[in-house]
Amino acid sequence: MRLEKILQHFNIKIFIYILIAVTAIYTLAFTLIYNLKDDGYILADWLINYQDGGFKRRGLSGSFFFMLQDFTGLRLNYIVYFFQFLIILTFFWLYTKLIRYKVTDLLYLSLLLSSIGFIGLLNTVTYVGKKEFIVFLLFTYFAWLLDNDKLTRFKEYLFCLFLIISTLLHEVTLFYVPYFAIALYVKNGRFEFKRYIKYFLSAGIPAAIIILFGKNVNEGLSLQILAERGVHPTYGIFFWNINERQYIKEHSGEYILYFISLAISVFHLGYYLKYLNNRKVLSILLMGAFLFSFPLFYLAIDWGRWMYIHMMLIIVLFALLLKKSDSAYSFEPIVINKKFYITLLIIILSLIYRVEMSGKGFTFEGILYRVFVAPLELLNKM
Repeated sequence: MRLEKILQHFNIKIFIYILIAVTAIYTLAFTLIYNLKDDGYILADWLINYQDGGFKRRGLSGSFFFMLQDFTGLRLNYIVYFFQFLIILTFFWLYTKLIRYKVTDLLYLSLLLSSIGFIGLLNTVTYVGKKEFIVFLLFTYFAWLLDNDKLTRFKEYLFCLFLIISTLLHEVTLFYVPYFAIALYVKNGRFEFKRYIKYFLSAGIPAAIIILFGKNVNEGLSLQILAERGVHPTYGIFFWNINERQYIKEHSGEYILYFISLAISVFHLGYYLKYLNNRKVLSILLMGAFLFSFPLFYLAIDWGRWMYIHMMLIIVLFALLLKKSDSAYSFEPIVINKKFYITLLIIILSLIYRVEMSGKGFTFEGILYRVFVAPLELLNKM
């Protein structure tokens, strides 16, 4: 009885606010650290450009930053981080606004604590600073507009423009467009195919142009151009010369482990959907969204990253279904029953395991390991 009284006063909403703040600070701090050391992925991916060989995938950002550097004279590292900072911080701020006047419960919190949810950023530091935060930001703003009945026709066409730009910044945008359509369905409760077509075309047309006319990421002069501009990556996207499908085959033993993490996530989401209305249709739509992204898993090795993007977008999507409240601190008190024990088991499991971006898809090196075991191992080595 005493435990139940304690749990009833555990404010889930405040805990979520703290988790958002910790995750945001951690993400911004490590993004800065990686930028300052000229990281070949987190910094260099933003510096792919059209100056080396012409039009190519992801090249818009680099050419834009080169222009800003020529105008301001600042280091590319700082210019890139300024935009990363704005994008990442605005995403977390908008997500906070989205759930602010919503009633959260332990089951919704469990999504954030998923090993590929918000906790995924703390588990796998290589998730920080990447271009998918542009997709997170766009989708969260889209969801917030829907939730507050502010998605006007003009803003919807503006979003189509944003999707075009986002696809030119990173082609991964195309594979997560279904979530925009699903959000519309969740909000309006009906299918509006004419509206969906706009979103798919906005990402699909630039993606097709990239496939047909795009040059290689590195046409031979990228490293020289970056060196002249003060950036000296020694590994990463500009050095990438791997047959990714062959790599997956050669490391199939490691990649099979992703199916364990996927099974846990499917069970987690299935259990969440059990308590939603119209869950059958939503389940089919989410399955369709995952299948739409399947080419990513076939073509590229970052399986953990693709799963992580799905979960982050689902967390934002499910926020639309939370009950509204007049208080920013509203939460559903915890009741000790079967649902509580199953949810608690899911949370503990999520904190135990870790999903790496590429390679091992399941290890027992989650948050609990990183907090309680890794520091002791480090001290022992010292």
